[in-house]
Formats: sequence, structure tokens, C-alpha cells
Amino acid sequence: MTGLQPAVDVNHFAFMLARAQFGFTIAFHILLASFSIGLSSFLMVLEGLWLWTKKPIYIELFNFWLKILAINFAVGAVTGVVMEYQFGLNWGGLSARAGAVLGPLMMYEVVTAFFLEAGFLGIMLFGLKRVGQRLHFFATCMVALGSLVSAFWILSANSWMQTPAGYAITRTGRFVPKNWLHIIFNPSFPFRFVHMTSAAFLASALLIAAVGAWHVLHDRQNAHARLMMSMALWMIAVAAPFQIGSGDHQGDNTLTYQPQKVAAMEGDWRTPKPGSGERMVLFAVPSMIKRRDFYTIAIPHVASIYLRHDWDGTIKGLRKFPPNDIPYVPLIFYAFRIMVGLGFLIWGLGLASLWLRWRGRLYASRRFMWATVVMGPAGFIAMIAGWVVTEAGRQPYTIYGLLRTDQSNSPITLSGMITSLSLILLAYSVLYGIGMLSVLKLLSHPPRPAQAGPDEDVNRQTENKLPDFMRAREAD
Repeated sequence: MTGLQPAVDVNHFAFMLARAQFGFTIAFHILLASFSIGLSSFLMVLEGLWLWTKKPIYIELFNFWLKILAINFAVGAVTGVVMEYQFGLNWGGLSARAGAVLGPLMMYEVVTAFFLEAGFLGIMLFGLKRVGQRLHFFATCMVALGSLVSAFWILSANSWMQTPAGYAITRTGRFVPKNWLHIIFNPSFPFRFVHMTSAAFLASALLIAAVGAWHVLHDRQNAHARLMMSMALWMIAVAAPFQIGSGDHQGDNTLTYQPQKVAAMEGDWRTPKPGSGERMVLFAVPSMIKRRDFYTIAIPHVASIYLRHDWDGTIKGLRKFPPNDIPYVPLIFYAFRIMVGLGFLIWGLGLASLWLRWRGRLYASRRFMWATVVMGPAGFIAMIAGWVVTEAGRQPYTIYGLLRTDQSNSPITLSGMITSLSLILLAYSVLYGIGMLSVLKLLSHPPRPAQAGPDEDVNRQTENKLPDFMRAREAD
């Protein structure tokens, strides 16, 4: 037995590296995919407003952000391929057991969404002077739609792994489809789709608002920067409370289907006595060894309100679950607080923007604009924290309650795993480095009239056709 122990340790280390590699790649891909969802919809709104009002400022902002979308899409396509490549390389057990369900869902995403985005993106970039304004706007709408359709299929597949439905298990242990409607619209999918897509809009709006605020700080009279900042702040003010509400509904669904995940989020080891309610733990140091929290700061009964919508409601503590079915609590506990804390800060930013608008000081408060700049990445950080809660909280299962993670991996060697992870880290460093430098260089230049782009000639033609009073108003 002693001689076998090193081999077991090596295999376990390779297994943990495979998990780390997938977590790393999917985190970076989520950032790019989510930004594509939000930014493509923002571009659709800008072009629609340009066609409606004929104001050049909208198409100039469209051209400013279109270049960012192109870079984001290019890098995102590469990271998406790497992420899906790992299903066969590192997670052969999952592919073999659940490929009949997950494979078609991912194929639908490629056929209905990726091709839609990739096909019409070329028209967005180069086609305005060739296909005309209406067809170009149709292409922009199709790219925005494609990004949402992509999210639909990916979240359906992931949600099925969280709350499997509509399947049958063969004698060999393979999952086979039994009812595709139940598979696609599994119990957690509607809640997760709404919460994730609204998070994408909110995170994109925060970044756009931050860019606008940065340029307003350097030139308060820049109309383009003021407009993008204003539009993004409207989205934040509307979407932030909606996002919090959708998160509450998703939490109710999670409590129904994955109660130990919610218990880990709350750091709740012991089931409270009837009538005592659930504490809202503000801070604690959870211990997996002692199976309890240390240095706890909590408010009595508050968690009962948002968990059970009842002053005295309680949930099942972690000690009531088999020890082997409990996820790693500290990671989930802290990630959940990062997500929720940033969510309320974002909501506060939206409320502050409404107050400053009402007072006519939206572009006059330098403190608020600096706060907007600082909050630029907050949406994406909260999104990654939320994905950590969702995915780590599902452990130790890949298909919740049915297929454990240590049954889902491929028989890979430690040396192979180190080589794979090293190459991916190197490739992502180069790819993301080039992409980020290109994006930062483009964003560092403030948007101005006659913003260069594929429709620069159309900008000038539109401006020349404007009545004199409209040109004078734009100049003001």
C-alpha cells in the first residue's frame, strides 16, 4: 500500500491541474462572451438611433466601439475553441457518459449562433457602403441576436448539468436524451439565463460608462463621451435592481435543487432551531476541518428574509449532508460575498447617477466620474465570482447528484497535464496581451466627430444632408 501512495498523489495532482485549467479557460472566455452580448446590443441601439434621428454622433460612437467588438470576437473565438477542446482532452469521462446530451446542445450553439455572429460581423465591419443602411442594420441586429442565442445554448447545457432532466441512463451508465424540451428548459435554466444575460448587459454598461467618464474627466465638453456615459448609466440604473431581483429568484431555485450550495454560500454548518431564524453572516472564516465558522459577524434573522421570505425560516445546515457531498465552503462563501457586495455597489452607482441627473450635475461631479471609472471592471469581477459560486458549489459533481467530477476526467498523465496547462497559459498570455493592448490603445483616444470607420463616407454624407438648424444644434 505504501508503494502505491505516490502514484495516487500524482494522479490526484494531475486531476486538480485539469480542473484548474478548465476553470482558467472558462473564466477568460466568460469575460469575452459576456462583453460580446452587451456590446453588440449597445451597437444595435446606436445604429438604430442613428437611422431614426440621422444624428452623426450615434454612428460615430458605433464606429468607435465596433473596432472593440471585432477584437473581442476574434480573441473570444479562439478561447471558445480551446475551452471545448478540453472536453475531449481532459474530461473524456464526461464526454463518454453525457456526450449524447451535451454534444447536440453545443452543436446547436455553433450552427445557430456562432455562424450567425461570424457571418454578419463581416457585414458590420465592411458592408455599410456596399449593402446599404437597412441591410447593415439587419446585420447588426443578427450579431446581437447571435450572441444571445449562443448564451441560450451554452447556459442550457450548463444548467442541465446543474439540474438534469429529460434523460435516461443506460445499463452502461450513459446519459441519453429522453425529452429534449425537458433537457433544454431544465428547472434552473430560465433563472440562470435571465440572471446571466442581465449580468452581461450590466457589466458591459459599467465598462462603457467608465470609458465615457474617463474621457469626460479629460474633456468635459466631449459630446461623444458624455453620450456614451449617459446611455450606459441609464442601463446601470435600470438593470442593477433587476439583476438583484433575478438573483433572488435564482437563489430560490438553487435552494430547491442544490441546498448544500446555498448552505455553503451562507456558511451555515448547523441547522438552526425552529423559530430562531437564519443569520446573515457578514464575515466569517469557514473551516472544512472543524466544520464550523470562526470570527463570525452576523445579523440575526436577516438571511431568513431573503432565503425563505419568512422572519423565522431556516435552511438545512451543512452538517446534515454527507461529508463527501459538501463543496469547498471557503471559496463559495467568499465568492458569494464579493458578488453580492459588488452588486449593491453597482446599484448604488446607478442611484447616484439618477440623483445627479435630477440635480443637473451628472457631468459636473468629478468624484462621481472617478467612482464610475473605478467601478468599470466591477461587473466582470462580480460575474466571475458568481460563476465560481455556481460551478464550485456544484462540486463534487459535474452532473449534479449523478456523475462525480473524479469520474469525469480522462486518464491523463501529470507530465501531459503540465505541458497542456503551460502551453495554454503561454498562448493566453500572448493572445490576451495583444488583445488588451489593442483595446486599451483604441479606448485611450477619445471619440470625436467623423470617427474613422467603415462608414466614414456615410457619416459625411449624412452630416451634409442635415438641415442647417440641426447642424447648428450639433455644433453647440
